[in-house]
Amino acid sequence: MFVYNIKINGTKTFKTIFIIILILLLFIMGSVMWRFVNASKEKTDIVCDIKASNYTNILKATHENINNYVGVKIHFTGYVYRVLDLKDNQFVLARDMIISSNYQAVVVGFLCEYDKAKNFNDDTWVEITGEITKGDYHGDMPIVKITNIQETNKPSEEYVYPPDESYIPTEGIL
Repeated sequence: MFVYNIKINGTKTFKTIFIIILILLLFIMGSVMWRFVNASKEKTDIVCDIKASNYTNILKATHENINNYVGVKIHFTGYVYRVLDLKDNQFVLARDMIISSNYQAVVVGFLCEYDKAKNFNDDTWVEITGEITKGDYHGDMPIVKITNIQETNKPSEEYVYPPDESYIPTEGIL
């Protein structure tokens, strides 16, 4: 039978464990910071598809928290709608929102900018992809800079409904 005596030097062991824990903590903090810094890049790579069912929730949330949505790319369908004080390169990509039980509707939508906006007549249904920016139209307003646009048929879900009570006014909607 052999008996081994092992003498552990407490200061060297403590220093070694301390250095290992320190390196592990630095690695964890570094990876968290890297993800935090690159989070804004990931947000702009995703194109969010807006449907009739979530249209007004997203519209309301973006108007209430413009800064949270700047840089977000969106894709949706609506018709071209213009009012007199819009610039030549602007139009509202609109939908009719039902506001009462007897189908009274109001026009709601995102203000869009596109260099060739004049090529699209009022009431033309279009499908767009664009990026939300912060602009000014009678105050701060989200403006969609269109990157792709094409004419389309009127969708089967032509109308949208007011925001529901469950919408969450954060960037998590998109």
